[in-house]
Amino acid sequence: MSTPRPESGAPVPPAAAHTSRHADWLELFFDLVFVAVAAQVAHGLHGDPGLRDFAVFLALYFPPWWLWANVTVSSNLFADNGPRRRLLMLFAMLCIAVMAAAVPEADTDRGSFYALGYSGTRLVLLGLWWPATRFPEPDRVPRWRPLSYCLASGLLWAGSAFVPAPWQYAVWAVLIAAEMVLLLSARGRGVPGRLDTGHIVERVGLFVIIVLGESVIGLVTSADRAWTLRAGAVGVIGFVLLAALWWSYFDFGSTSAELILGAARGRDAYLLARDVAGFLHFFVTAGVLAIAGGLATAVDEADHAHLPTGAVWALAGGLALYHSAHAAIALRFHRPLASVAVWAVPGIAVPLLVVWAARVLTPWQVVLLLAAEAIAHLLYARHVLRRRTAAQSGTD
Repeated sequence: MSTPRPESGAPVPPAAAHTSRHADWLELFFDLVFVAVAAQVAHGLHGDPGLRDFAVFLALYFPPWWLWANVTVSSNLFADNGPRRRLLMLFAMLCIAVMAAAVPEADTDRGSFYALGYSGTRLVLLGLWWPATRFPEPDRVPRWRPLSYCLASGLLWAGSAFVPAPWQYAVWAVLIAAEMVLLLSARGRGVPGRLDTGHIVERVGLFVIIVLGESVIGLVTSADRAWTLRAGAVGVIGFVLLAALWWSYFDFGSTSAELILGAARGRDAYLLARDVAGFLHFFVTAGVLAIAGGLATAVDEADHAHLPTGAVWALAGGLALYHSAHAAIALRFHRPLASVAVWAVPGIAVPLLVVWAARVLTPWQVVLLLAAEAIAHLLYARHVLRRRTAAQSGTD
């Protein structure tokens, strides 16, 4: 399935690594623990979440997402399939599992365990990047970067485990902000070699599959609890919504990203990958997870007159966030603002109108309107693609 990699314990400089490869078995195994993360954070939006619940959802989802993005870049750059990398990534899985288990009470009793779990993942990143400080020039990584970005961050996160709430959460926010400053100020300097952008796009697509899968699981488990005709109807319509999102993402969003990132060179490729795969896809996947929480509640509440306000915000707000993130990605790819606004404005406005009208809509009507918007978005994307293909054929 994947390109053969050296069996030694030391990473190979990117210049010597194979490119145009696929995710290896270790990366796929590593992804499994994020199924638990997705389930835990999405469950926090079941029922009638309030503003605090949404804030906690985003705050607790970002650190594991950021760890996943960092490990993905490390695996992309360093061709190493030896015991050292395997043990590091398996330990990272254990740390993420601790974080996932702590999520339900991470804003109260289990915050210290969440912090210690994330601290362990920073040490894993140090282990993955440290051998690159001994690479020959120009691939050598300055030692201060992994020491500050990984080791110092990990120690400070471990220290935050002993800070009482609510100050603990303020410390987390400062530490995450410091990581972002270090990353943004580097602007691609100190990154050895060239990213395999095809591998990055594939890995991000696999993560999108994880969060879509969590949405399907939420539908199934909620239907099992409710087991009524209306619950079944909401579940079917919800599945249509998820199918439309899957179709449009992998036929258009993922394909476009692979073409544009593949054409980028040098530091531009890294900066594009950082912004699109690292930052903006956090909001893409968070939007899908919010939809998952809202859909589960919609099935549970299918026999009620209306959905709780928080559930409508999770469901419709999640779709609006999903479209907003894709609009930002399109603009980052230098798409014309007018061409983006044609689909982004209704993609954001329709879900918000559903929120406004939710008091007069039944649960199945809420889900149906959002599914109709997702289908219309898909049909528009297919129309634009056919038109561009016809124009190119005429030019040729």
